Amino acid sequence: MAGFHVYAGTNSTLEHPAVRHITVQDVFDALRRGFEDFWDKPSHYVFLCLIYPIVGVFLITWTSGGSAFQLVFPLMSGFALLGPFFGLGLYEISRRREQGQDTSWWHVFDVRQSPAIPAIAAIGGMLLVLFVAWLLTAQALYTWLYGDAAPLSVGAFVNDLFTTQRGWTLIILGNLIGFLFALVVLSTTVIAFPLLLDRDVGAYAAIETSARAVLANPGPMLLWGLIVAVALLIGSLPILAGLAVVIPVLGHGTWHLYRKVVEIPAGKKNRRAPVPPQREPRFPPWLR
Repeated sequence: MAGFHVYAGTNSTLEHPAVRHITVQDVFDALRRGFEDFWDKPSHYVFLCLIYPIVGVFLITWTSGGSAFQLVFPLMSGFALLGPFFGLGLYEISRRREQGQDTSWWHVFDVRQSPAIPAIAAIGGMLLVLFVAWLLTAQALYTWLYGDAAPLSVGAFVNDLFTTQRGWTLIILGNLIGFLFALVVLSTTVIAFPLLLDRDVGAYAAIETSARAVLANPGPMLLWGLIVAVALLIGSLPILAGLAVVIPVLGHGTWHLYRKVVEIPAGKKNRRAPVPPQREPRFPPWLR
């Protein structure tokens, strides 16, 4: 395939997009703009993003049924590691809204036509590897402290966590290790996927630009990571149902954070080839 490329962009040369310095105010403004994008057609995104809490409940039920209670928290927190990839459709909607194009919900699937799909898939694969590594690390930490035996019950396991030394060791070390995984994901993908959707620069440039953005703006970027973590935690409390609102707001906000951090050269605001007109699916009015 002549058009297949991963490491670099379509011209086979490495690009280094310019990175701006941003402030804390820029972070909150990106979040506000993300909420505006969500509020433009909230029923669409709640409908689409219900899949996340549904999958979450399924995983929790599965681990509980298999006496793997120790993996419930790693699985729930692991959503944050995969979040940048799952937000692809939301970035696309924000991009279209920014350009005054139709933002009907089925356009989330337009990402399939992006020339950067190979690079997007490569970075998505990297996040999947990190997610699996996090689960294996969490299980290894549990085995080191508790042995191979599975928890007897949820109540007994929770009680042991907060009343014993090994329980607190699991909590403290588990959160520290989880923070390191989250920091790696933040540093390598915070604006990687929006950049690839907007400009086909290749996987290396997308990751490298994300790293430079974090190094240039450590305070604001760490604040963004904290906002994401706290929002996901709050959204997870009501049986994960709040994620149907939190995820789209964060996804749209990530696009606007990208716009604030990365300078777009004149004439290159949208390097994607125009999509040929297609017949729009016919849906009930409440889904349009």
